[in-house]
Amino acid sequence: MASLLIAASAAIIFTLGALHLWYTFRGNKLHPRDPELRVRLEQVPLVLTRQTTMWKAWVGFNASHSHGALLFGAVYGYLALVHSAFLFQSWFLLALGLLALAAYALLGKRYWFSVPFRGILLATAFYVGALVLAMAGA
Repeated sequence: MASLLIAASAAIIFTLGALHLWYTFRGNKLHPRDPELRVRLEQVPLVLTRQTTMWKAWVGFNASHSHGALLFGAVYGYLALVHSAFLFQSWFLLALGLLALAAYALLGKRYWFSVPFRGILLATAFYVGALVLAMAGA
């Protein structure tokens, strides 16, 4: 049961990452509501470097953020379903997964909107439930 809870947690994060990646490159869901602002973002470079624009950085940050969620979902889903004994014997991997989810939850609360935040909270609850079951069985 614990491995299924981690797999469910991973599936939620993977799904959020896949949707986010789709929205990054398709449609306008991650565009500013003001079309003039997008034009300016496409023209204005970062203070850090003139080699990119705010818009290109925005797209790149969103894509890399999506890849992080996809990686979490793929790795933890795979470990939970295929190598659950290995996963549950590694307190490092279990703690790392919890830390990643906690970081996503904090970022979600502070900077994002309710749908991803609630999804992350559900994924974290499943993950913590798996840890509780694993400790109870240990």
